[in-house]
Amino acid sequence: MPRQVDHAGRRRLIAEAVCRLADERGLEGVTLRDVAARAQVSMGAVQRCFRTKEEMLVFTLEQIGERIGERVRARLVESPAQSAGTALGHAATEVSLLREEHRAEARVWLAFVAQAAVSEPLARTLTANYADLQEAFTRLIAEAVEGTEGAGGTDHAVSLDPRREARTLLALADGLTAHVLIGHLGAPEAHEVLDAHLAGLWERPARAPHHPNGSPGTR
Repeated sequence: MPRQVDHAGRRRLIAEAVCRLADERGLEGVTLRDVAARAQVSMGAVQRCFRTKEEMLVFTLEQIGERIGERVRARLVESPAQSAGTALGHAATEVSLLREEHRAEARVWLAFVAQAAVSEPLARTLTANYADLQEAFTRLIAEAVEGTEGAGGTDHAVSLDPRREARTLLALADGLTAHVLIGHLGAPEAHEVLDAHLAGLWERPARAPHHPNGSPGTR
């Protein structure tokens, strides 16, 4: 009998090869020939799994999005007694890819983001990934607001728009990924920015006293 091929497993193997090459060279350095060599399969095997390079890249981006989504979901279920606000912090940390062990994945993610600006299929896939994450953030913020309201929380927390705040948090988390990768911020600084934003969701920062004649100490 001819040996049966695990088609789905081979596609995942090829996607992992794409990620390793993209981490080393960026997506412009990813060729079908190099992917086949890195995955230790034939060119024909790659072409049987994917009709075009773009199809291969779309599948790889879907795999990355699923991996990040799985980590977010895992953080939400590992401590079912945690508050929605705490769960939101864990989820945002996973999405921002700030931990050292996720640095290679962050480089690959941003390479795909850049390529999506000129590739409609990649842009559609990326938009779907962001939509799923935003929906998760929206649900957690809404749950946290309900909990705050029930506990007699501040007017600021109770008046939050969960969908707007979810968009803001997702954009912040994504931006912090880039700032850390290019060295503008260190990971600890990025964590501080993220933690400060999350804390500010529930408590309005105290306003500085108004000085009609200028800042304190001026004449």
